Amino acid sequence: MFAIPFPQIDPVIFAIGPFAVRWYALAYIAGLFGGIWYMRWMVKRPPALMTPTQIDDFLLWALGGVVLGGRLGYVLFYKAGYYATHPLEIFKTWEGGMSFHGGLLGVTAAILLYARYAKVNKWYLADCIACAAPIGLGLGRLANFINAELWGRVAPDLPWAMVFPGAGDVPRHPSQLYQAGLEGLALLLILHFAWRNESLRHRPGQLTGMFWIGYGVFRSFGEFFREPDAFLGFLIGGATMGQLLSLPMIAFGVYCIWRARRAPAV
Repeated sequence: MFAIPFPQIDPVIFAIGPFAVRWYALAYIAGLFGGIWYMRWMVKRPPALMTPTQIDDFLLWALGGVVLGGRLGYVLFYKAGYYATHPLEIFKTWEGGMSFHGGLLGVTAAILLYARYAKVNKWYLADCIACAAPIGLGLGRLANFINAELWGRVAPDLPWAMVFPGAGDVPRHPSQLYQAGLEGLALLLILHFAWRNESLRHRPGQLTGMFWIGYGVFRSFGEFFREPDAFLGFLIGGATMGQLLSLPMIAFGVYCIWRARRAPAV
């Protein structure tokens, strides 16, 4: 069997007594602040429907949406039965358990609430977030790799397969790296070059639609190489939960683009 040794990277960057800084937490922080910096740069260009200060104000709203939505999404989508009988376990976020799809719904709620509060164009704000979100997604997948979690399916004949700690002694796809490249880097570049087309920016909602479709497609593809969650396994037609949740994402992305093209330019 082929296998590349898994790089033993300590998930804890450093610790001072009981206080520990982990790569996973750093990925969240870097993704959030990197996204905010990128959005501040974007809103200075036409049509400039928001100010950098308003982007800064949205930071706490976005953080709340990601954390609350991500946790509740994991509880409802992946382990509803378990948490129904162990409700206090919901609050043990330090033990892990976050859902991207739940986090996306949480950020969507934050967009709607903040747009109403600050009286800004919600679709324009959504476009800015859509373009910046792959930064955090890519860093998050790299953190999954460092943590040796969410590993790939068995691939004994793959030259770059790895044996992950806790996943048995068989080589597997490093699917976290595939997803980092697709959901992170590739989606970031696609949306950046689409954003450079000023006509797209003047019809808010199209970039949002491209993000929802792009993520849904890339996530569905990546799931073919990722080991399904042990407590769920394969579902309808051999699909994984990630693939099933991506279908409404793609449909909503199509709606966003259709709506934007029918709406007047800003």
